[in-house]
Amino acid sequence: MPLTRATAAHLRIARPSRDLAAAERFWVGGLGLDVLWRSAAAAPGEHDLLMVGRPGEHWHLELVGGEGLGVVPTPTAEDLLVLYLDGPVDDELVRELERAGGTRVSAGPYWDRWGITLADPDGYRLVLSTRGWSNG
Repeated sequence: MPLTRATAAHLRIARPSRDLAAAERFWVGGLGLDVLWRSAAAAPGEHDLLMVGRPGEHWHLELVGGEGLGVVPTPTAEDLLVLYLDGPVDDELVRELERAGGTRVSAGPYWDRWGITLADPDGYRLVLSTRGWSNG
């Protein structure tokens, strides 16, 4: 059955992480997301998990790590998570993200014009866009 406008789907973005503590400092301590779930690998072949987002929302970011992780994070310049703020980016938020392990980077002329981009400790990019989101 195809998705319809009435379908209440939940979106999960999963990414590997070299260091879940560093990722948590960035996404929770820096950006201000909440820890929705945390678990440690309990058996061989399992991973440590850190799920962050906002309670009650229909999305979350799942960070997977630990000794059993068989994948090294390999983000590209196009691996963007964009937050549409519909207004100016708070300079204090950017400073807090940098203090939490983020690195300010260029994401190209378009995104540099419309926001600020930071790489998280694993190199994945977060764009804080001054634009608003409109789906039509």
